[in-house]
Amino acid sequence: MNPLTVALALIFLWDGYFFINYIISLFRNYRIREWEPKVSIIIPAYNEGERVLRAINSALGQDYPDIEVIVIDDGSEDNTFEVASSVKSPVLKVYRKEHGGKAKALNFGLLKASGEVIITTDADSYLEREAVRELVRRFYSDEVLGVGGQVRVMGDSFLERAQDAEHLRIAMFRRAKELDNLSLAPGPIAAFRREALERIGGFVEDIVEDYATTKAVKEFGKVVYAPRARVWTKMPKSLAVLWRQRKRWFLGDLKNLGGGFTKDLAFLLASDVVAFLDVVVPPLLLITGNFALFALWWFFETFTMLLPTLFEGGRLINALLFPLIVWFWAAFYLVLHIYGYLAVLLRRA
Repeated sequence: MNPLTVALALIFLWDGYFFINYIISLFRNYRIREWEPKVSIIIPAYNEGERVLRAINSALGQDYPDIEVIVIDDGSEDNTFEVASSVKSPVLKVYRKEHGGKAKALNFGLLKASGEVIITTDADSYLEREAVRELVRRFYSDEVLGVGGQVRVMGDSFLERAQDAEHLRIAMFRRAKELDNLSLAPGPIAAFRREALERIGGFVEDIVEDYATTKAVKEFGKVVYAPRARVWTKMPKSLAVLWRQRKRWFLGDLKNLGGGFTKDLAFLLASDVVAFLDVVVPPLLLITGNFALFALWWFFETFTMLLPTLFEGGRLINALLFPLIVWFWAAFYLVLHIYGYLAVLLRRA
């Protein structure tokens, strides 16, 4: 059999496995509980004077009866504190502290919070109106200690669209495989029982504080996914900034591997193999004149992205461009992961 056909079949099997599981998940009623504990929304902010107002207003505008919003200005050098303080609301508290990083700002906010459930979001993000309620509903039993929501990306450049498509793909994976065993409750939209955070000593001070905190909480209970809790966030607009961000994330992931399906080493290595095939197979199909197989690959990638795009509220153009987007991400992450593996190995040598 033609090696290119075999390689293409492997790509189809990998992506098709998650696509089928995603479809199956759409017909399952995931567990919820109707309750309304007091919620504290913590927003750490560093030099976010231009964007923090939208984050605050989205938090204050939640369709939820009992909230407090706590903004922590982490030693900003701009007007973040003044902008945040200009909002007048009896449930808003704004504090300023010396710059110490996101995890320290979150822990400062935790000390000031009075809610039974602690929700985190970012100052460059805004929560959809139902986000808090959807997060809280997923605490369906006492064993559920944390809940993560869906992250989406604002912006219309190719890089921003690519990142939104990436996060939509992540949402697809989480529905398919992590609905009740989430690897990561993402910082822009995460909820934890206060007692769970206190049990682990607060948010973990790490370069990937959300992943490290999720992993620590899972030592004592479950962290689950709330697919209808959504936040929109800003992401890098340049390749250089994107590289620095993802390098930090990946090196942090390598240090904290474990704690869920998509954070296990076996999954990571298998995804790198598929990424390599994603990079080399489509160009080789064109070079060797296998235009029918190339068209099949293009159709398959578009089709498997179309349903989650429509169901999760994505943009149709992202699905139509997805073959290009998936090739970009495969190349990007393949280079990033090789860099990360070498960095770890050389450090240990």
